[in-house]
Amino acid sequence: QVRFVESGGGLVQPGGSLRLSCAASGSIFSDYAMGWYRQAPGKPRELVAAIRSAGSTNYANSVKGRFTISRDNAKKTVFLQMNSLKPEDTAVYYCNPTVGVSPLGNYWGQGTQVTVSS
Repeated sequence: QVRFVESGGGLVQPGGSLRLSCAASGSIFSDYAMGWYRQAPGKPRELVAAIRSAGSTNYANSVKGRFTISRDNAKKTVFLQMNSLKPEDTAVYYCNPTVGVSPLGNYWGQGTQVTVSS
């Protein structure tokens, strides 16, 4: 059973930082591009960042320059370093295989809550 476990979220003040982790199991992982997605209440799920197996990346304009996606294929883990957090970053963050700017399959984990508030 393919699954992903997201962790690292929490409550931070505006301008703070968090590092999210997504640990994969039950998949090859290293053969797939991976993405971080987020969903805030009342808003559609959106792709935040994606990374190919070889390491190339892309980001949503809203997080460009603030977030960095990376991966460790040997550990089947993808990370999202989030700096200069803003209240509008508040959401549940999920990881999932990604093709282009869309999820490849539906392997959503439990997500991890990020709350940015003073």
